[in-house]
Amino acid sequence: LKKKAEKLGVQKESLQQQAYSWSDQWCRAIDRKQLPKFDPSTQTKNYEITWRMVTNSGQDAGVIRPVIGARGWAFFPGSSMKGAFRRSCSGFWSAEEILQFCGGDEGEGGFKPGILRFQGGYPKDATWINDSLVDVVHPQENWQLDGQKENGAFIQISLYQPTFVFGISSSETLTSIEWETIWKIWDQAMGRGIGSRVSAGYGQTKVHGKSSLLTVRLRGDGIASQRIDKVGEFRPNFFKAALRGHTHRLLSGVADWKTVEQLTKALWGGFGKDGAIVGQLGIAFSAPDLELNNRNRATVYSMEDAALNILMMQDVSEQQRKNLGVLTTQLIKFSMLLGGFGKSWRRIDHRRFYPSYLNDSRKCTIGCHWEFVDQSLKSYCIPVKELNDVTRFLDDLQRKVTRFPMLKALSPKAPDRILRETWKKGNVEVWGRIADGEDDSEAVHWFHGAYEGSQTIYESELTGKMGQIGRMWHRMYPRYLPPTVEKTLPKDTGEFIELLTIFPNRSGKDAAKTQEFLDFLHDRSDFEKLW
Repeated sequence: LKKKAEKLGVQKESLQQQAYSWSDQWCRAIDRKQLPKFDPSTQTKNYEITWRMVTNSGQDAGVIRPVIGARGWAFFPGSSMKGAFRRSCSGFWSAEEILQFCGGDEGEGGFKPGILRFQGGYPKDATWINDSLVDVVHPQENWQLDGQKENGAFIQISLYQPTFVFGISSSETLTSIEWETIWKIWDQAMGRGIGSRVSAGYGQTKVHGKSSLLTVRLRGDGIASQRIDKVGEFRPNFFKAALRGHTHRLLSGVADWKTVEQLTKALWGGFGKDGAIVGQLGIAFSAPDLELNNRNRATVYSMEDAALNILMMQDVSEQQRKNLGVLTTQLIKFSMLLGGFGKSWRRIDHRRFYPSYLNDSRKCTIGCHWEFVDQSLKSYCIPVKELNDVTRFLDDLQRKVTRFPMLKALSPKAPDRILRETWKKGNVEVWGRIADGEDDSEAVHWFHGAYEGSQTIYESELTGKMGQIGRMWHRMYPRYLPPTVEKTLPKDTGEFIELLTIFPNRSGKDAAKTQEFLDFLHDRSDFEKLW
């Protein structure tokens, strides 16, 4: 284990060695020949988890470990199952029925036990027992938004794409209709995810029922993350990270820092003085045709039709649900217009827009590219008949953020803290041009060489370098025209809107170099300043 850690260049050897050692010992101790079985009187149902699942029994010596049941098998406790079930009963049963089936306080200090027995859940088979159990979570929000160092990664043991069998029994005989309702309620509970870190995509199934606020159909290509052992893995939690980060960027441009922190945590969760804060929003992602391949010293992903679900993690009023739908729709549009999702999201996919760069096998894969598929074009695509359409969208976006009811209810003050990537005029500029096709990206070459004569921004503050996040985003946004006939889809032109989003540091060491580049964009390039 020590040699393995040294080979991987591990810094915190003891913690990661411990995680591997514990996982290895656990897997060898599990009785694979005897699958856990429920009593014949127990009703059961199977659920496929689309990514990872955490059955959290607490943190021990820096590693979050799972709950372990009979014969060493991972187990989801019946007590947790009952809590999730009870929270989903509203809309199915009256208060009297909830008391009958789930039990509860009868008044005057009395307690009535329910007739249902929640037996918990086990994996259906042994396919989850493998070398992918050690899972690293690496928060990067402060680094991404303001260049601050993060607290580092933490390690948890999570199951990769298991199928779980959940069991429920009753102390009384129930009709088939009653059992049908019981499983509908449990389906509703599963729609929000099961286990820990569900708002980031853990413990999610393909079906979400009333918990789904909106569904976005996407296709995408990019660079996969890596596990500790350097094996590539597509990690859907980066969707929440992107949307949460953009929420922070947009809010910090219109409100004071205290309000920004309070509202971001209310929406997406976080930690406060009294402990963890459960946010109102979460994500789930399903990509049935996801492919992983090794290309140019990286594992890359590709998918043609995937579903990103924004979930309601709490029960709210219909009006609040509508307001959240408006906000998240704008966040999706903003994310897709100017950037993307996942590793290297600030840069365009070089495999598609600058393939000759990767002819040298020593070069690393760079960037990502995301598009809406037909089902989502009408709802989320921003048609661009002329470049001013981008300006109008960004102006309208800031107005909608400023008028967001949850923000107005907090009586925000004027912005009092400007982060590096705060979305506020004077702190950010957006430049754009219409590109004829995939081989017509002008700016991609400026990240790797001179943009005019001997002038260059290569490895400057603007473009960044290894270990340093740049101050410029680069995007090739597919250009669609508004539909000419009502109820038809926007028209695909085959062109792209090439966009540069720049957060100039006017007093940094590269301030002069940055200003020279901005002057070039203004005076001698095809780009127009849009915002």
